[in-house]
Amino acid sequence: MNSKAIMLLHCPDQPGIISEVTKFITDNKGNIVYLDQYVDREDSIFFMRIEWELNEFLIPKDKIEDYIKTLYAQRYQMTFNLYFNDERPRMAIFVSKMSHCIYDLLARYKAGEWAVDIPCIVSNHEDLRYIGEQFDIPYYVWSIDKDHSNKAEVEAAELKLLKEKKITFIVLARYMQIISEKMIQQYPHHIINIHHSFLPAFVGARPYYQAYQRGVKIIGATSHYVTSELDAGPIIEQDVVRISHKDTPESLMLKGKDLEKIVLSRAVTKHIERKILTYKNKTIIFS
Repeated sequence: MNSKAIMLLHCPDQPGIISEVTKFITDNKGNIVYLDQYVDREDSIFFMRIEWELNEFLIPKDKIEDYIKTLYAQRYQMTFNLYFNDERPRMAIFVSKMSHCIYDLLARYKAGEWAVDIPCIVSNHEDLRYIGEQFDIPYYVWSIDKDHSNKAEVEAAELKLLKEKKITFIVLARYMQIISEKMIQQYPHHIINIHHSFLPAFVGARPYYQAYQRGVKIIGATSHYVTSELDAGPIIEQDVVRISHKDTPESLMLKGKDLEKIVLSRAVTKHIERKILTYKNKTIIFS
């Protein structure tokens, strides 16, 4: 596998950004293999994803970020993230009692669809331990009291585990607990959730029942990054399915489960491939 660098950036739009960045790469013998850019005309913000091979690149990997900061960050008021394709993301899966999403995630992982490591599964219930055993992934359980009196203690233990396992992002595969502000701050825009409705419709609990009561003609699923505002983080992926007056809350749930696992896996794929750039409360998804 050729070693590659991937940079995601945004800054106020102005002439010369693409030429400056590509010149920096080519002057240092980097071979550009991907470039995509977008300008938000309303806010006049420039976004770009660029990827280049490092086989003959003159600047050592551990110095590239410093060069970019020195040459461009202040000059263009640039915010950027730099990744390397040979540094595999490390994903933790959080789950409660529903198995459809975690099975889909782990099936794709075992099939080799993703360049990712999954060192642990975290849950607040024992119910799905057998899945961890099937896939030979350690399964950790911390029960949360009904009054949430031990929630801070549980999250402290979870954060300790995540640090020990060098986790880079978290996937909530129908994990039915609110994530605290402390954990969100530790993983900003690196906690992916699946919500079983087409947000912003039917936030919170029992969205299929809400959809049934409202008599909607489509239901959906939404994968988004977790923020402190419930079900209101930057949206990564969505999809819908048509329904009718003949559907019940139970049939809506069955149809919705298929959407949930597909939408969540699409979002995880984009995150692993480093093709998502967040700005304000929105995402730029590169092809």
